[in-house]
Amino acid sequence: MIFLVHSETASGNIIRNLGAAEYSYYFVLKAYRPLLEEIGLVVAISDPEQEADRIWDNARRHGEDCVFLTFSPPHRSFIPKHCPSIPIFAWEFDTLPTEVWGDDPRNDWRTVLREAGRAITHSQFAVHTTKAAMGRDFPVVCLPAPVWDGYAGLYDPAAPAVKPAARVTVRGRVFDTRTLDLAPHGAVGRQLTGVPVLPPEAGTRESLHELELAGVTYSSVFCPLDGRKNWFDMVCAFCLALRDAPDATLVLKLTHHDCGHLILAMLENLAKLQPFMCRVVIIDGYLPDASYMRLAALSSYTVNSSHGEGQCLPLMEYMSAGKPAIAPPHTAMADYITAENAFIVGSQLEPTIWPHDPRQAMRTRRHRIDFETLLAAYTESYAVAKHDPARYARMAAAAHHDLRAHCSRDKIRAGLQAFLQPQTVDA
Repeated sequence: MIFLVHSETASGNIIRNLGAAEYSYYFVLKAYRPLLEEIGLVVAISDPEQEADRIWDNARRHGEDCVFLTFSPPHRSFIPKHCPSIPIFAWEFDTLPTEVWGDDPRNDWRTVLREAGRAITHSQFAVHTTKAAMGRDFPVVCLPAPVWDGYAGLYDPAAPAVKPAARVTVRGRVFDTRTLDLAPHGAVGRQLTGVPVLPPEAGTRESLHELELAGVTYSSVFCPLDGRKNWFDMVCAFCLALRDAPDATLVLKLTHHDCGHLILAMLENLAKLQPFMCRVVIIDGYLPDASYMRLAALSSYTVNSSHGEGQCLPLMEYMSAGKPAIAPPHTAMADYITAENAFIVGSQLEPTIWPHDPRQAMRTRRHRIDFETLLAAYTESYAVAKHDPARYARMAAAAHHDLRAHCSRDKIRAGLQAFLQPQTVDA
């Protein structure tokens, strides 16, 4: 079996594409690739329109099966004329795009999915949504990115929730409320000096920092320009719930190549929340794998307060490492967030738009976070970390084992092979 794989973002442009549209598909492909290499030959292609059918035709002449896996949402997926193709996409809204705009029929995802004839997505929620649009018999399967194996080694059943002081090397800008003067970002400071600039002591995106973490550390990895991630509730609830806890730290690892104006908005928000004794650290930079995993190892919990998730790779990675979560069990997270491995955040449905629809037409729904339950989750999780090590250990074990059942390489390999099997025989 030959797997042709394509993602718009590749290893050569990931740093400058961080946070750009569909950048996360690169990480999905990166997680899938070792598994695909166990099954067959993987060939990365950069121009599917020129390469896919040519390679497929050559494979047929040599008696080889060939399939094209496009790691892109349907409206950005090219479907070759001859080579069997499977769009692999994430989706977190309760309706699929079923309308045409901008004279592009691909914006109606049904057009592309009918052309492909089958699809892979990453949650049961997305499977149900796809079948609602395409029909109950449409071949679509839930196969999350197989990230468990890469992070399972970080799990230590004896690890305490309250961490001793340790350091992680960070390349990028670091904004730390322990050392920053937030006064220029508050209402009075802005009146006196105007719109502030980013504090120079945070460094540049090429600066090296030795960030020390200790105590109860909450971590979240997200793109701040993505409104679905709802960082505002996450930060406000943390500072309100744990304002008197000097050993509580919230680390926000941002994934965008240019988010200075959003960082200014975060600092303004933090200035409004003062006084608080807890600590907030904002990291603006690309962490190599070793630093990223080090940050996961030093964390006590992982946090998500989003309006919807297609799968949420960082949440899955941290939980695979045995980090209990604070998260809502909606959309893709409903497949793996439980009361045994997470502190549950409530939500209610509200109208919204398809994110790539320039018409801003209300055609679908997202989940609005119940702020009171987010506050309670921070409060309870901190109390468990400080005073109930046995419960913390049970939750950490549940996170680690539940994510193995959800996104281990063995689980996804079996599902992928079963899905491909009926399609591998030439007509």
